[in-house]
Amino acid sequence: MKQRTIAIAALAGLILALQGCGLARVGDSLGKGVRQNGDLATVEAGLPSYLLMIDGLIVNWPERESLLATGADLYGAYAGLFVDDPERAARLNARALDYGLRAACAHDDAYCSVREMEVPALEALLARANRDDVPALFTLGGAWAGYIQTHSDDWNAVAELSRVRLLMERVVALDEGYQHGQAHMYLGVLNSLLPASLGGQPEQAREHFLRAVELSGGDNLMARVLYAEHYARLVFDRELHDQQLRKVLDADVDVPDLTLQNAYAKREARRLLDSADEYF
Repeated sequence: MKQRTIAIAALAGLILALQGCGLARVGDSLGKGVRQNGDLATVEAGLPSYLLMIDGLIVNWPERESLLATGADLYGAYAGLFVDDPERAARLNARALDYGLRAACAHDDAYCSVREMEVPALEALLARANRDDVPALFTLGGAWAGYIQTHSDDWNAVAELSRVRLLMERVVALDEGYQHGQAHMYLGVLNSLLPASLGGQPEQAREHFLRAVELSGGDNLMARVLYAEHYARLVFDRELHDQQLRKVLDADVDVPDLTLQNAYAKREARRLLDSADEYF
């Protein structure tokens, strides 16, 4: 009973602290704390607690953009980095997309029906966007991309890829350096889903990957990994493939806002190098 009383008191104190210090700062701090941790095992073990905390905060403040955006980011990151079970990953990415859509709606009610809009209407809406809209657009685009990836057997979901492309293209047009140029990274993947003979645009993909690397000063190691995996493998360039991955393995992961992602990139670089003989 005493332990329960202490736990209740601690929870009440946490709620009061959250109210006092500002929910926007809480959401930002949670996401930043996760991104700054380079120990994948620690993050994998601890991140579910953050997810439950964000869920609880959103129940109380369901229209708080910062909390919704953090929820979208953290659910997407957890599903993408640590969940191998396809059904579970699909559920988590569905939650990420729901939070991303709600965050965009909280940011500007013009985006509340963005998923139901016809493409021309979405294009017109995005044409009116400005730099203040970039964080909401990027968060939504990233969550949407993760959702589509884990719902690839659903043709309705796959058909939404064009919307993700529009969102990321607008982010690039407004602020291509946002989040270390990661919108370029997404566009690189989108343009390399198919070989040129089947309608893909691998050379455009190459330009986007290289621009992501450039904008991050080489610090975005995931951009190099995806460049190797999605472009070099697509065009069967073993030399480029191994060169990019070795640069990742030689790099320092400890970069503000990229530490977790870079640690994961190193793990993926090793996996891709180990399987290169079988692929090429």
